[in-house]
Amino acid sequence: MLSPRYIPLVFKQAFRRTARALLTVAGVATAMFMFTAVSALQNGVHHATREAAEETKLIVYRENRFCPATSRLPEIYGDRIARIPGVVEVLPMKVAPTNCRASLDVIVFRGVPPEDWSASAGPELDLTAGSMDEWTSRTDAAILGETLAERRGLKVGDRIDAAGVKVYVAGVFRTDKPQEQNAAYVHLDFLQRTTGQKALGVVTQFNVKVDDPARADAVAAQIDAMFRDDQQPTQTSSEKGFLARGASDIVTLVGFMRYLGWGCLAAVLALVGNSIVLSVQDRVSDHAVMQTLGYSGPLVARLVAAEGLLLGAVGGLVGTALAVGIAQWGQFSISSEGHTIPVHATWRVLVQGVALAAALGIAAGLVPAWQASRRPIAQCFRAV
Repeated sequence: MLSPRYIPLVFKQAFRRTARALLTVAGVATAMFMFTAVSALQNGVHHATREAAEETKLIVYRENRFCPATSRLPEIYGDRIARIPGVVEVLPMKVAPTNCRASLDVIVFRGVPPEDWSASAGPELDLTAGSMDEWTSRTDAAILGETLAERRGLKVGDRIDAAGVKVYVAGVFRTDKPQEQNAAYVHLDFLQRTTGQKALGVVTQFNVKVDDPARADAVAAQIDAMFRDDQQPTQTSSEKGFLARGASDIVTLVGFMRYLGWGCLAAVLALVGNSIVLSVQDRVSDHAVMQTLGYSGPLVARLVAAEGLLLGAVGGLVGTALAVGIAQWGQFSISSEGHTIPVHATWRVLVQGVALAAALGIAAGLVPAWQASRRPIAQCFRAV
């Protein structure tokens, strides 16, 4: 450990060459900005496909279909599904995203039966503005997720015109579920009429709630067996499995970006290590004088390692804080095929990023610190 009285000396040594120190800090900040962005996206994938999924919810989709535009199921399937033992609730839903491909700005329109949805979701819905009664009474009304409303600058009373769907904003709700944050809930029959005559009586999926998570797989198998020989066969899975399958392209992309994150950490190690090596070479005579004055070899080593810690921590704090701040301000998310993966940047990501940058700074300074502590005084003076 290093005594607090040496902290001013560490600052003075680290920023003795101001330009070099600032360039090192800027490089570390850039690398940690990228690493934090990748980490936030990875957290978003985990949160969207695992933590936010309900264990008792099943999603009934058209077999071998992924994009909502290609999943077409007869609405009358819902009555047959509701008769299966263990099924508590069946909610038909038509999903119409403004863009089915990967995009950063997507509105996902979700058409639901107003009475059924308001009865099941209404008591649990955290409305921050507007009224559920107004949404129920107006056929062209929509209730928006808070993230969508903030990103588009929408409020109650405004109108949305996107992808041929024109709706009136009747309410805004807050939710922790990533799939709800960019959703606009509208009346099912309204969305069916808006998207064409062929969409009448047709839905994208059924959200099925079962009474016991242990029976979910059995109920899913029964549903698929019931419609196996129909013209529109189904594929039923848990909400977790459905989200993971639907967002598979994004999951694969984020998995590849993990290597980018490791590359950023290697860049931090190289930047701080290079700066410390050059700094130690510049101060060979200073170290000789310090040892003459009674500074021990281990103390000199700790001072050099502390420089790496300082440069890494300062650069990590700047880059990580900037990434988290931009993510929180922009409310960014990646949407694909109607599924949303948010950039989930929290204070934990900030703390982890700074701690990791500081640890890499110490690691980068270990070899120069060891060399400085073992160099004899006479050799130091001859090197001047």
